[in-house]
Amino acid sequence: MRGKFITLEGPEGSGKSTQAKMMIRRLAELGIEAITTREPGGTALGEEIRNILQHNQAGEAPCERAELLLFEASRNQLVEKVIRPALENGTWVICDRFMDSTTAYQGYGRGLPVDEVKAIHLFTINDVTPDLTLLLDLEVETGFERIAERFLALGESADRFEQEERSFHERVRQGYLKLAAEEPDRFRIVDASQDPKTVSVDIWATVKPLLKGE
Repeated sequence: MRGKFITLEGPEGSGKSTQAKMMIRRLAELGIEAITTREPGGTALGEEIRNILQHNQAGEAPCERAELLLFEASRNQLVEKVIRPALENGTWVICDRFMDSTTAYQGYGRGLPVDEVKAIHLFTINDVTPDLTLLLDLEVETGFERIAERFLALGESADRFEQEERSFHERVRQGYLKLAAEEPDRFRIVDASQDPKTVSVDIWATVKPLLKGE
């Protein structure tokens, strides 16, 4: 039986990585084999692309369309090397960001033609689509307050996207909400302003029907 493919989406600071880990633990308790991965990244090649995209390792910021294609290259590698084989083996895959991030950030955020961005997704994902997409929605300012706390606690610094103006991130958030409205059967919006345990409970209520094949 094919595994289930769940993606976590949302603005900066919405807690996607934390929720992915909590979901994996919950599935393991039920004896369900599952893996977590992320975008960009998830493969050796993808992680190199991640460094270029997030940390400007090349010393030259990519043009908008080049940025889009780098994300798509990392995604295709992840799909073919990790996601598809896992699903075919019956393993559930929990992915921290997927194609909807690119539509929100490069389409709505950067202003690239959204229809063209979506068309490129179809080529890249090659028929591997999420069974469920959880949109962890959060006001932009709240997200950046959380990021500031993380920087202070861990000594991290902002990546290339976190350095963008707030107006960019507002467009990203609104783009996500438009995507969720367009595909209500796939998307579920979760209030990410709540504490992590409450968010986890809300997420699990949405995931449970997949256990029964619904």
